[in-house]
Amino acid sequence: MYAEERHQAIAELVSTRGRVAVTELATRFQVTTETVRRDLSQLERLQLVRRVHGGAVSLRSVTMLEPRLSDRDQDHTPEKGRIAQAAVALLPQGGGTLLIDAGSTTARLVSLLPTTEQWTVITHSVPIAAIVAPLPHIELHLLPGKVRTATQAAVGHETAQAIGQFRADLAFVGTNAVSVRHGLSTPDSEEAATKRAIVHGGQRVVVLADATKIGQERAVRFASLDEIDVLVTDDSVSPSDVQAFDAAGVDVIRV
Repeated sequence: MYAEERHQAIAELVSTRGRVAVTELATRFQVTTETVRRDLSQLERLQLVRRVHGGAVSLRSVTMLEPRLSDRDQDHTPEKGRIAQAAVALLPQGGGTLLIDAGSTTARLVSLLPTTEQWTVITHSVPIAAIVAPLPHIELHLLPGKVRTATQAAVGHETAQAIGQFRADLAFVGTNAVSVRHGLSTPDSEEAATKRAIVHGGQRVVVLADATKIGQERAVRFASLDEIDVLVTDDSVSPSDVQAFDAAGVDVIRV
């Protein structure tokens, strides 16, 4: 098979499947993994695929629509519960100030904040605010802005500007996708701007993401890996992904 024929076959396979691994392509076309990586680089320059860690995805999958919060909350519930429990161990001793991003996993975290300590919670999430508002051990700061239906969270310039007035001990961040190549990303630009402000507002940044989001990419990047300290994920994440994040300087906690 000529290189041009292989390129066309790879592009068609990625378009059909949505995601293909380098090792699978090397086996299928009987070439080295280095050759496949060069093929993918060329296809990416032609805007036919998007390279990700370990393979390639179709451009359609990179920009696919964001699911609603109510739908996401039903997915991978046990894993999200374990991730939230593990995040509690990262809380500062004696209470403190927390920036909490919107999301189904971060919502589980706030319900686990120890009642023996006093916490200041800063959030743009309406559901999270509803959870913590009645609790006497939590001082709530609800951020302003336009509330998106999909995430039930305030976003936009007003929200990001308000976040910039705070400095938190810990920022807990959710994400639609995280990869070594693209960092943390989300489909919506206003959501990305708000998440970016949350990342910058924490002295320490902890990302909560189940393993289905690892190696994925969305249209708008809001943080690179060198801006986060810890990634808490579930134990179905692949060892190769853990090794790649370790090499990038991110502390990975698997639960």
